[in-house]
Amino acid sequence: MDWLRFIRRKKWKSSWKVNKGLLAMVIGIVLVVSFLISSSACRFPAIYNFGDSNSDTGAVSATFGRVLFPNGQTFFAKPSGRNCDGRLIIDFIAEKLGLPYLNAYLDALQPNFQHGANFAASGATIQPADGKLFGAGFNPLSLSVQLLQFEQFKDRTEELYNQAKTPEIRSTLPRPEDYSKALYTLDSGQNDLHFGLISTSEEQVMASIPNIINHFALAIQKLYKKGARKFWIHNTGPIGCLPTMVFNYPPKPDNADQNGCIKPFNEVAREFNKQLKDRVSQLRTQLKDAVLIYVDIYSAKYTLISDAKKHGFVSPVEHCCGDLGDNGIKCWEKAMVNGTEISATACTDPSKYISWDGTHYTEAANHWIANHITDGSFSDPPIAVSKACRN
Repeated sequence: MDWLRFIRRKKWKSSWKVNKGLLAMVIGIVLVVSFLISSSACRFPAIYNFGDSNSDTGAVSATFGRVLFPNGQTFFAKPSGRNCDGRLIIDFIAEKLGLPYLNAYLDALQPNFQHGANFAASGATIQPADGKLFGAGFNPLSLSVQLLQFEQFKDRTEELYNQAKTPEIRSTLPRPEDYSKALYTLDSGQNDLHFGLISTSEEQVMASIPNIINHFALAIQKLYKKGARKFWIHNTGPIGCLPTMVFNYPPKPDNADQNGCIKPFNEVAREFNKQLKDRVSQLRTQLKDAVLIYVDIYSAKYTLISDAKKHGFVSPVEHCCGDLGDNGIKCWEKAMVNGTEISATACTDPSKYISWDGTHYTEAANHWIANHITDGSFSDPPIAVSKACRN
C-alpha cells in the first residue's frame, strides 16, 4: 500500500507539473492574442482634420490656384498643396497612425477618402470671415464653413457607400461606422490672432479672444453631434516668433525676448491658449463619452526655437524661401522683375531652418515638433496619439 500511494503521488505531481506548464502556455497565448486583438481594434481608421495653413494639404491650392515650387521640393519634389518644402505635422501624425496622407476635401482629382479627409484651408480663421478679414487677405473658408463641408461630406459619402454596387467604389469611401472611431484633429487660431495684431491693438485682440473661443467650442460640439468622439486639439504657436512678424513689426529691446521674438505678441498667444485649455476642460464635463486631448503646440514650438542651434538650426528668426516686406517675392508668388517673370528661390538646405517662408515651418521643424507631440509629452492628458483611441 505504501508503495502504491508513493507511485500515485509521484504520478500526480508529474501530471501537475505538465498541466501547470500547459496552463502557463495557454495563458500566455491568450494574453498575446488579446493584446493583438485590442491593438487592432484600437487603430484609428481615419483622420478628419480642420484648420489653417499649418495643416492644409491642398484645399486652397485646388480652389484659388496651385501653390508654386519651390514648395514641396524636399519630400514631394513638386508642389503638393502645402506651404512647406515637404511634410506638415498632420502628415507625420498620419504616418504615426499608419494612415496615408490626407487628401484635401476640395481637391477633386483622384480623391480617396477611405481613411479621412482634410478640410483645413490656408488663411482660414476660427471666427466667420467678414469683409475686413477677407480684405486683409484671409480665407472665407473659416472653421464654420469647414464644418458645413464635413457635414455634407459625411451625409453624401454615407449615401454613396450604401448605394455602391461594387467593392471598387466603396474602396475610396469611408465606412459609415468609421466616423465614430476616427480621430478629429484641429489646428486653428493663428490667423485670428494675426489679423487682430496687424489691424487693431493688443488690448482689442485680448478682448476678442473669448468670442473666438466660443466659436471653437461650438465647432467641437457640432462635430460631436455628427458622431466625433476622439479629438486631438492643437493650441496656437508663438506668433511673435514668426520671422514675418519680427520683420514687419521689429520689437524694441524691452519687447524682445532672448530669442528675438516679440513678447507682447506671444503673450496674446498664451492668453488664447489659456482660455482654449479652460474651455476644452469644460467640454470634457459636457461631452461625457468623448476624449478631448489638448496639445500644447506653443510649448513644443517654443522649445525648438529656444534650442535651435542645439538641434542644428540657424537663428529661428531667419527663413529659407522668398523675401519678406512689400517689395519682396513671397515663396508662394511670382513677380515681374525688369520685364521677366520670376519665382521665389529657396535656400540650399531647408533642413537647417525652422521657418520655411517666414510664416510656415520647414519639414525638418515639423518633423521635430511632430516627434515631440505624438508621444503625449505636450498633451493634457499626457496620452500618445497612437493610444488615444483606447480612452
